[in-house]
Amino acid sequence: MGSLRWPLFDLRVVTPGVELRFVDDDLLEALTALAIDGVHAPDAMPFNVPWTRQPPDVMRVEYPRHIWLRRSSFCPADWSLQLAVLVDGEVAGVQDLFAKSFAVTRQFETGSWLGLRYQGRGIGTEMRAAVLHLGFAGLGATRALSGAFADNPASAAVSRKLGYLDNGWAIADREGRAARLHHFALDREDWERRRRDDIAIEGLGPCLPLLGLDS
Repeated sequence: MGSLRWPLFDLRVVTPGVELRFVDDDLLEALTALAIDGVHAPDAMPFNVPWTRQPPDVMRVEYPRHIWLRRSSFCPADWSLQLAVLVDGEVAGVQDLFAKSFAVTRQFETGSWLGLRYQGRGIGTEMRAAVLHLGFAGLGATRALSGAFADNPASAAVSRKLGYLDNGWAIADREGRAARLHHFALDREDWERRRRDDIAIEGLGPCLPLLGLDS
């Protein structure tokens, strides 16, 4: 009898600068340690949910728990591709691609984080380009969405560099205070104009039914 393996664990997106891999437990251990080392300055908060405020002993339990929860609830109508970002074989952060009713809407959203020591090196742009290629070229999406708080210009700059257009804004509750959240959108036609030919997707076919798509 052959061993059981979830197809998503064999999914890869490879560019000249980064590799994206679905988070298995080995990668999760490294990501947890990286998150404990730091993701942003103490006086900043780039996330809607302030998960990075947790003390190390709590993070060691809660970050894996979050990943396992998203994995266990994975279904065609509501899924999240939590992809570890590897740079020269080292775990550098996470690039998420998530959607609800994707088979109907063909629309997805992205979120991400990088360890502090990997920031400011262009990795954020490269990993977003990789996940956009997965969404548009691999999954046949027609629209990608993203967001960034007004005091997180680096994230907004990545979106604009990759062709996203401003898509309005909202006021969000961030740690009990009102914060302006800017929305960005990228349509397939605009992505096609910047489409790269140096990004490869591996192991996607067996994953498609899990995402509600035909194999």
